[in-house]
Formats: sequence, C-alpha cells, structure tokens
Amino acid sequence: MTRVSSTARAAVIVTVVVVALLGSAYVLGRSLVPDQTQRHATGVTTEGDGTHYADQPPEKPSTGTPTGSPTASQSAGPTEAGQDGSGQNASGDKLFGAHTDTGNARLALTFDDGPDPRYTPQVLAILREYDVKATFCVVGENAQDHPDLVQAIVADGHTLCNHSWHHDVTLGNKSADQIRADLVRTNEAIRAAVPDAPIVWYRQPGGAWTYPVVSVSQQLGMTPLHWSVDPSDWQAPGASKIAATVLSQVEPGAVVLMHDAGGDRQGTVDALRRILPALSSRYELEALPTDPT
Repeated sequence: MTRVSSTARAAVIVTVVVVALLGSAYVLGRSLVPDQTQRHATGVTTEGDGTHYADQPPEKPSTGTPTGSPTASQSAGPTEAGQDGSGQNASGDKLFGAHTDTGNARLALTFDDGPDPRYTPQVLAILREYDVKATFCVVGENAQDHPDLVQAIVADGHTLCNHSWHHDVTLGNKSADQIRADLVRTNEAIRAAVPDAPIVWYRQPGGAWTYPVVSVSQQLGMTPLHWSVDPSDWQAPGASKIAATVLSQVEPGAVVLMHDAGGDRQGTVDALRRILPALSSRYELEALPTDPT
C-alpha cells in the first residue's frame, strides 16, 4: 500500500508541474502577440462609405460604449461647441480673436467636417431650394477623397473654410511647423479640386483655439472662424431638437454651427428643412465673405 501511495503522489506532482509549465508557455506566447485592438489609435475610423470622427457618435450605436465615442480616459476635449455661452471654450481660454458673428445683421449657416457623399449633396439640394448660400468648413482628407463635392459646393456659390486635415482637435497644441503643414496640406487638397476658389477662413476642430493655431492660420491668409449658435447636431439628438435649438437661439449676426459629415447627419438634413423656411422669413442669410476685414 505504501508503494502505491508514493507512486500516486509522484504522479500528481508531475502532473502539476507539467500543467504549470504549459500555462507559463501560453502566457509567454500571448505576450509576444501584438494586441490587435490597439491598432489605428488615430481618432478617425472609416465606417462604410464615410469618415467618422472620434468625438462624435458612430453611425449605428451599439450597446456599451459606442465605437469612436469618448471614454473616461479619452475625453473629446471641448464639446463641438466648446462653449458655455461666455465667449470662452471649456478650458476657460479665450477664442484669441476668432470670429463669432457676421459683423452685420445677416445670419451665416456653416457646415463642418465634409464633404460626405451621403449628406453633403442633400444639404446642397436644400440650400439650393431656398436660394441660401452657406459656408462649408471642409476636412482635407475628405476634400481629397471627394473633389467632385468640393466643386459642387463652389459651383453653388458657397464659401469654403479650412477645417484641418483630419479634424485634429489637438492641432493647436502642436508646433507652429506642424500646424502650418496641416493647414497647407488641407488647402492644397481643396485647391486640387477648385484651383481658383478662395480659402479665407479657418475653423479649429472642437473650437479648441490656441494662440499658435490662430497665428499660423492668419499667416496663411485665413481668418479664424468660431460660432455663436451650436445645436450640438454632432451628437445626433434628432431633427426636432436641432431645429428648436437653432430657431430659439439665433439673433442678428449669428454664425450657426452644423455638420454635413463626421457621423450620422440625417437629423441635420431633416432639421434644415424646418429651419430654412423660418429663418428665411426673419433674416437674410449669407455665405461668409471671401474678403473678410
């Protein structure tokens, strides 16, 4: 009986040692394989036929934290408004002279993040229907991908605005050389589509203005453009809420911020059909001038 017990005990010990060795080998092997979930941490993802920015809801939200939405460790920084109504962004910094109004009694509608093949043509069609001119703050990579839409924007008499190469909210924190390279690259993509179209406005993504980004944009002949009315359509709250916010907050000289790309913009398109008849009856709407002073 003693012999059997010793043999069994030895077998158990050998088994435990083998299992431990196999477990260690597995852990070591896993540590050598790159984490596939950490690739492309750029803040920009491609969803189907459009670009989606990390500070905006995904096209089709799922349960849990939506892909591309801010997490506790990845804040979107300032809201796309970046405003608390005080003329300062969320961090308390001033706008460094960025324009927040038209300088007259007219209203200016502005559309950010495009062009997008799903929503920009719809926005253009509605503006054309009401004979309204607007300002489109285009992202360089989207201008490069859809030069035909940039051409359509200009052909309809709208004004162009540089909105950085890939909607970089942190651009203003980079060196002047990096900022300049980003804005120049964006202008080159726009001019590849419309060589003679003036680009005299620059809008910083997220409204995250800094002195360097304002200074560089001015050196390149562009005027920094902020806004005074933000319906937070980038959060896709629905057409009714977007329209109600715009109509309740506009006043003479307002610059209205909306989006024709960067996420699901159908709510913005639908809201525009409600907004334009009301605004057109109360105000004159204009594209921002191509010779700002």
